[in-house]
Amino acid sequence: MFTNNQRQEERTGRYGTPRLQYLQELVSQFQTATDEASKEKIVANLANFAYDPYNYSFLRQLNVLELVLECITEPNEKLVEFRIGGICNACADPANAAIVIQCSGIPLIIQCLSSPVKNIVNNALGTLYYLCNKSNKEEILKPEVVDVIRRYAAAETVSVSFGNLAKAFLDKHAVTQNK
Repeated sequence: MFTNNQRQEERTGRYGTPRLQYLQELVSQFQTATDEASKEKIVANLANFAYDPYNYSFLRQLNVLELVLECITEPNEKLVEFRIGGICNACADPANAAIVIQCSGIPLIIQCLSSPVKNIVNNALGTLYYLCNKSNKEEILKPEVVDVIRRYAAAETVSVSFGNLAKAFLDKHAVTQNK
C-alpha cells in the first residue's frame, strides 16, 4: 500500500522515528557494516522502501540510488539482487531514473542481464524498460543488448516473467529495430 503523510504519521506514532531519520540510520548502518549478512539485510531493507513513491524524495536526499549503484557489480549476488530490485522499483519515477542515468548506471544494469540469478535479470529488464528514452536509446538498444532481450522473449516457456518483460521492452522500445 502506498503511503501519504497522514498514513505515515499514523504508522509512526507520536514517539516513532520519522521516515527520513530511519532511512538515514539505515544508510549509516550500511556504510559501517563489515559482514556480508548485515549488508544484505540493510540493502534489502533500503530496497523495500523504493517501491513506494512516498519515499522517493528521501532516497534522493540521502543519495541511496548512488550508494546502491556503486557496488552493483560486486560478487555477492544477494547484494546485487537487492540493489537491482531497489533500483528497478525506484526507476518508475523519472527523477530517480535520471539519477541512475547520470551516475552511468545503464552499463551496470546491462551487465545484470547476464546474471545467472533470475531476480537480477528480471529487475534489470524492468529497469531498462523504465530507463530507455530518446536520449539514451542508442546506449541501451545496442544490437548485442537487443539480442539478449530477444532471447529472453523467446524463452517464455522457460520463464514466463523473462518472456513477458522482454516482450514488453521490445514492444515499447525496439519496435523499429529489425526483428
